[in-house]
Amino acid sequence: MSMLRLGTRRSALATTQSSWVADQLRALGHEVELVEVSTEGDRDQTTPLAQLGGTGVFVSALRAALVDGRVDLAVHSLKDLPTTPDPDTVVAAIPVREDPRDALVARDGLTLGELPARSRVGTGSPRRRAQLEALGLGLVVTGLRGNVDTRMRQVTEGHLDAVVLAAAGLRRLGRLDAVSELLDPIQMLPAPGQGALAVEVRADDAHTASLVAVLDDHDTRACTTAERALLAELEAGCSAPVGALAEVVEGVDGPELSLRAVVTSHDGTADLRRSLVGDPATPADLGRRLAHLLLEDGAAQLMSDSPTTDHSPTTDHPATERAL
Repeated sequence: MSMLRLGTRRSALATTQSSWVADQLRALGHEVELVEVSTEGDRDQTTPLAQLGGTGVFVSALRAALVDGRVDLAVHSLKDLPTTPDPDTVVAAIPVREDPRDALVARDGLTLGELPARSRVGTGSPRRRAQLEALGLGLVVTGLRGNVDTRMRQVTEGHLDAVVLAAAGLRRLGRLDAVSELLDPIQMLPAPGQGALAVEVRADDAHTASLVAVLDDHDTRACTTAERALLAELEAGCSAPVGALAEVVEGVDGPELSLRAVVTSHDGTADLRRSLVGDPATPADLGRRLAHLLLEDGAAQLMSDSPTTDHSPTTDHPATERAL
């Protein structure tokens, strides 16, 4: 049996996610070795992600390793993948999704509603920043980069009152004990694809694709396909304040796909929230239809508004965890 070479970023979260995929494949009888690949997003730990190029900054090096044959498959956080298809690679599996919600890590275990006005909350995400501002809680939202421990240390050392991270990453790292509150999507819709992994292979490697396809989860693929189709139709990337969450629910005539989305101005002063229900068999169609509804109601103008606040990072520590 040949060895499967699995490409991964070097950060703790990336290797944890890749190791999970590797273990699933090993349980099926395959031999797997992890191959570390350095990405631009890992090498530059100070520049805000939107300035580095946004979506794809952690992906291109892994894809290059795939295409030139250094690795046979690569694991990404799905929300990192550009929505434009890559002709040289294919997502062979989207395993079962982890919790897609955002999580608050705050001093003294405070919830979002308990944080006093002028509390300092850190995030590197324009989407989170905008939705936090839109809540009207009087918080001071500041830019933030760094790995999980670096970000949480900003709270424990008193530099910030709270940080917002992805629950999925904290759960995978065994750090849920630090969470003060899991944020309800009614308050903060996650990024499209948040909490899901993508296992990518070369487009011409049908053998590896067939081995990996066993890990694909039907419901997770349907939900994330709808979310990413919406993002693609909006022509938005990770620098746009767009949140979306799809769920397979039980309808009157059987399973339905429910999709909610929000487009927010960068400063959080205006937002559009819309939802639709569709057929789980055609998730991309549902995503496009909801995007058209948002565009008809002015989403393009909201996304084009220039940010009015400083998005510079408050730390310059290494090992950025984009998945958070």
